[in-house]
Amino acid sequence: MKILFLTVIIMNAIWSHPYVEKAVAKSRHSELAIVIDDFGNNMGGTEEMLNLPVPLTVAIMPFLPTTKEDAKLAHKKGHEVIVHIPMEPLRGKASWLGPGAITTNLSDKEIRKRITRAIDDVPYAVGMNHHMGSKATADERVMRIVLNVCREKGLYYLDSRTTDKSVIPKLANEIGVPYLENELFFDDIYTISHMNKKARELERLLNDDENHIAIGHVGIAGKKMVQVLNEYIPVYQTESTIVPLSELIPSFDMIDKQVP
Repeated sequence: MKILFLTVIIMNAIWSHPYVEKAVAKSRHSELAIVIDDFGNNMGGTEEMLNLPVPLTVAIMPFLPTTKEDAKLAHKKGHEVIVHIPMEPLRGKASWLGPGAITTNLSDKEIRKRITRAIDDVPYAVGMNHHMGSKATADERVMRIVLNVCREKGLYYLDSRTTDKSVIPKLANEIGVPYLENELFFDDIYTISHMNKKARELERLLNDDENHIAIGHVGIAGKKMVQVLNEYIPVYQTESTIVPLSELIPSFDMIDKQVP
């Protein structure tokens, strides 16, 4: 009993030491995953984005001219690769989707076939998110098939949150697929002023010791997005650790061993 009491006193003294308190405070910070969508078609900012000095999660569309090239280069540079699967929106042109899109009029068999082919077309992919998809991700039949394939392949799913009617959280929990949810789009409006505004919003969020996810894009405003990230990455690193998405999922590296 005396030994236990002495141990408690010693431990209290250690943990109350100012240097230890500072170290503990420093260790209590958020993790931030920055996801960049729309790779695979040599879009604006591709090279510059892949050269950023932090680990990004690179979402690559399947069946496009630079799909495999972008995936291999991203992997070589230490970024995490996920499949950016085109899915039917409530509004928008079908031509915006790209090849192999998942639409709500497809049969179960065709959806499964397209998802499987998409995963196979993107080297090094460990997860998936969607391009557009406000209609498809609210459709339980469609997403049940998509998530079942993800489970079979050992992929996680990032819900980009393009609709507040998404069925992904409910189905992912039911099926047993690790999933995450986007919190913020940097570039939903293609102006530097708006991107800076969203970047500052993310900076404020990092004060809460929680994990955070934000999405940007290559493409029309890709080089602007790189410019904003170059400015804010050093700021984010003072408040958080920038990590690949999979590091926000406990024991993700064990998942492929657990899937039958």
